[in-house]
Amino acid sequence: MLKFVDEARIEVKAGDGGNGAVAFRREKYVPLGGPSGGDGGRGGDVVLEADNNLTTLLDFHYQKHHKARSGEHGGGSDCNGRGGEDLILKLPVGTRIKDGVSGDVLHELGTIGERWIVARGGKGGLGNMNFATSTRQAPRFAEPGTPGEKKEVVLELRLLADVGLLGYPNAGKSTLISHVSRAKPKVADYPFTTLVPHLGVVAYKQDRSFVMADIPGIIEGAHEGLGLGHQFLKHVEKCKVLIHLIDCSAEGDERAPLHDYEILNRELKLYSKELAKKPQIIAANKADLPEARERAAKFASAMKRKKKKVHIISAATGEGLKELLDDAAKVLYAT
Repeated sequence: MLKFVDEARIEVKAGDGGNGAVAFRREKYVPLGGPSGGDGGRGGDVVLEADNNLTTLLDFHYQKHHKARSGEHGGGSDCNGRGGEDLILKLPVGTRIKDGVSGDVLHELGTIGERWIVARGGKGGLGNMNFATSTRQAPRFAEPGTPGEKKEVVLELRLLADVGLLGYPNAGKSTLISHVSRAKPKVADYPFTTLVPHLGVVAYKQDRSFVMADIPGIIEGAHEGLGLGHQFLKHVEKCKVLIHLIDCSAEGDERAPLHDYEILNRELKLYSKELAKKPQIIAANKADLPEARERAAKFASAMKRKKKKVHIISAATGEGLKELLDDAAKVLYAT
């Protein structure tokens, strides 16, 4: 199984510029041969490119150092050094690049094929032929090349999904995404079955479709790093709408539907106020179980008093999913 890696710290070094040359003509039929030192070549850039075929930063997890080629030094007979080749590093679409020291966001690769120069190559030095004047006809110096930029950056992958599924472990997120799309995530009865986000394309209707992401591991304390939530909450930042899936089969006062709803919304707010403001659709899941259906009905009544709509669904049987997707589509296609 391919390991999902959504963050990597790497060091990039652009190529150094080549040195200019100090040389003079020594040709038989050129008695007054002057300076002929060529320029050094420019160093190669380190370029980041968004590739739609990649879904993980696994390669950068193991290879930390990346260096572009330096430019060649200048030569005699007015020969300029060849420029160094650019180093192109391919990354998944949705990768955010942050400064490794300050943490500032430098850029984000949001479209397929987008390129961004993360480190620029050094400038090639001028050869001595550039410094000849009427009063200084034989300059015996040249310019050195400048060093290429060197940076430490953090690559952070954020999945580009339209709809994000939120909920406690075992709320039925994987079952839901497998029912409405062709994604086939692993489903089991123990917590944290989903260890990586799953993406599924939902074929809606009239040739319209959208991408749904199953975000794992959101529990109380997720914003502080408990469970898997802190690791994956960033993946819902790009979602246009969130579906909050409530497990109505969970027993005990600490797992009452209203309690789960309030706890997870608090986690969203503590992680990001902007994330908490996103449009949210509430779905009470596992209505195929009699006791869960009863809890779902009570939860829906309580939320109605708060003027919030609750979809009573069963991700296992498909009950209520059409109406749920309709509401999600209304938000997605409203603009």
